[in-house]
Order: sequence, then structure tokens, then C-alpha cells
Amino acid sequence: MKIKRPLAAAAVALAVAGTGLAVAGTGLTPTAQAAPASHRTAAKCPVLTVSQGWYGDNEQRLQRLLDTHGRCGDTYDKRHKPLAVFDWDNTVIKNDVGDATLFWMLRHGKVRAPERGDWRTTSRYLTAPAAKALARACPATGRTLPTRTHTACADEIAAVYGEGATTTGKAAFAGFDHRRMEPQYAWLAQLLRGLSPARVKDFAAAARTENLAAPIGAEQRVGSGKVTGWARYYDQQRDLIRTLKKAGFDVYVVSASPEPVAEVWARGVGLDARHTIGIRNVIHQGRLTARLKGCGSVEDGADSMITYIDGKRCAINERILGVRGKAAEQVQPAAKRQVFAAGDSDTDVSFLRDATGLRLVLNRNKTELMCRAYDNRDRRWLVNPMFIEPKGRQSAPYPCATTGYTERDGSQGPVRRSDGTVIKDQRDTVYGGSTTP
Repeated sequence: MKIKRPLAAAAVALAVAGTGLAVAGTGLTPTAQAAPASHRTAAKCPVLTVSQGWYGDNEQRLQRLLDTHGRCGDTYDKRHKPLAVFDWDNTVIKNDVGDATLFWMLRHGKVRAPERGDWRTTSRYLTAPAAKALARACPATGRTLPTRTHTACADEIAAVYGEGATTTGKAAFAGFDHRRMEPQYAWLAQLLRGLSPARVKDFAAAARTENLAAPIGAEQRVGSGKVTGWARYYDQQRDLIRTLKKAGFDVYVVSASPEPVAEVWARGVGLDARHTIGIRNVIHQGRLTARLKGCGSVEDGADSMITYIDGKRCAINERILGVRGKAAEQVQPAAKRQVFAAGDSDTDVSFLRDATGLRLVLNRNKTELMCRAYDNRDRRWLVNPMFIEPKGRQSAPYPCATTGYTERDGSQGPVRRSDGTVIKDQRDTVYGGSTTP
């Protein structure tokens, strides 16, 4: 899933999870083993084929999920397929497809100037200092901004988008619900206003081609700085999605990238547009506007909820489960919910918690998510290092009991379980590298 995007590129060195990984103190309790291979072969049950990179018994537990809930399971009903939901950025793919698309647009001068030269028309949350900084840096000389040659303009847009602040350090966004909205992510979708969905897909496809062709660790120049210039699909997640589909699961991606962008990349793992959910713009006369589609009780164009934390839950309930109105914002009965979910960031917490079977977490040291995954009270959480360039161990415990949870107003508090009890601080125990806990 998406991150607060640093403008510096990721480290060049490639480290594949499964090589020299820490093996002690997982905090995870193994479940029963998957059905014997002979049984699966006899029944022609789909089997995971990529083993490298899976931590501990994660692969076996995933196989058991496939065998139990898939078409080889005793209770499988093809009229009511089990549901699996994946976050996208840094969960199915290494790096961020929204970043890749915006960087390509800035390099090629494809970002449109704001209406009437007023940057506040691009986001209701954009602060006055940010609007002024953008206006100073970006001369309104035509329909599109000269970001290919005007480095100050490219720098200011990249800073507001990536850091949530101006190049001078002033806050770029304010006044939003931190459990429903990340205005930086939303701003990318809003910067696409005036373009047709097909045109956006063209830009995303061009960025995809460049980023997949670039060597791991490559950088590209945007404005006066260097940013990440490469991406890779995770072979393990491609294999898992393929096997889930073969086993009869209904598999979806729910991303905090703009939906047309996510659709282009999702094709690479065999998922079509119907199974790809992202930030959706309101469309007028065939072109995207700066207004965003709502969910649940949120009106279209209110721009107050996107596919972010609780907004991801709402999108799944509304667009997959068919729940309408305010009820879409609530946790649904277990029989309706996703059996499996996968994510990497705090933005994925709500829909991961809703999964009734297994919840796969790629460890990117995101506090609330790791607090819940390591707490693991119901033994349904699987923690795995990232498959490419896994992070090393976080030295200090995650501050679950004090500041691990982000409130709706942006303040910090303790991470609580569903029963209201506080999760104690958690040590980082599943990570890349050769150091043991």
C-alpha cells in the first residue's frame, strides 16, 4: 500500500526475503499443516509454486487456506465464492505506481494548470501557504505546467505530494479525517482532472514500461531532485493471486492509487478492471474532475473519504459486498467478509482486521499494523518480510500502548483491540537480514 513518500530513492542493494532472514521469536503460533500433497494432487487442487521468500510456515498456512476454503474444500460453493482482497503498492508490487505515474507526468509536462490559476480548486484540504507556494513556483503559461523544464514547479508539486509540505517546510494539507482521507494520495487523482480515463491509462502504461525495464535501485530526475525510478511485481504475490483464482476465490485489489492507474498495473497479475478498486474521480462529459466519488454516507464530490484505512473497508463493503448507505462503513457479519486479506501499511488495517481466515502483512515497520499483527490474539495474522529489499529489525519496540494509533483528528493514542483493551508494546521479530532478535 502507499506510504508517506520520501523523494529519495530506495537503497540500491537487492535483498530477497528468505535469504538470511531472522528465524527466532516470530510471535506466531503454527496452525495445522496443509493437506498432504498427494491428496491435493489427486483432487487436482491448486498448489503454490513459489516457495522462496516465505517466512516460517507462512506458505504452508496459505496452502491450507486454499485447500480449506477453495474448490477442494468440503464447504466450497461456486455461487458464493470466498473473497480475497489485496492492497497494491508495496504489497503486490515493490514501490508505488501512483508515484511512478506522477513522476512520469512531471518529467513529460503532462500536469494540467489549476482552474483560473487557483490551486485551492485542486483540493479542499490544500492550505493557503501551499497554494501560494505552488502559484509562485508554477507559472500559468498554458493548459499544462512546464514541469519538464521548470524545475521549481516540479519540485514544489513533488514536495506537496510526497512530503505533505511545501519546499520551505510549511504544511500543505489540513482539516481532514485521518481515518478516511489522506489528501496527498487524493491530490494525485485530483491533479488528473481534465483528462479522460483512457489518457490517464496511457500515462500509467508508459510509466509502467519504464519502471519495469529500469534496474532495481534505479533513480530518475524529477525537477532538481532524484526519485525512485523502478518497480517490480512480487513473484510470490503473483503466484498467490494466480493460485487463489484457480482455487475458486474471487480476488480483488483495493488501492489508494487512482483507479485508472491501478487498473493498468493490475493486469500484470491477471486482475481486470472489475476486480480493481482505487480512488475514483467524479467524471463529467467523459473527463475526470477534481471531485472524488464518495462511499457509504459520504456524498460523491464531498472529497472526504477515499480508499484509505476505514475508507478501504467501506469500498469493499459497498463495491464488492453490495452494502449501501451508512451500513457500508461498518464491519459486516463474518459470513459476508473476505476470507483472506494482504497489506503492508496502516492504511490497510481496517480491511485486514475484517478478514476471517488469514491476514498477510509485509513488514514495512508501520506501527499500528505491526502492533496488531504481532499481538495476533486470534492467530490469524501472518507476518512476512518484504520479498525485495526487506527492512531490517526495528530496534525499539513499537509504541502500541501509547502512540501507535492515529485518531481521526490526527492525534496519537494507544492501539486497542476490539474489546477495548490496550495492546502492549511489541518487539519487531520478523524482518530481513541475518541479525537474530
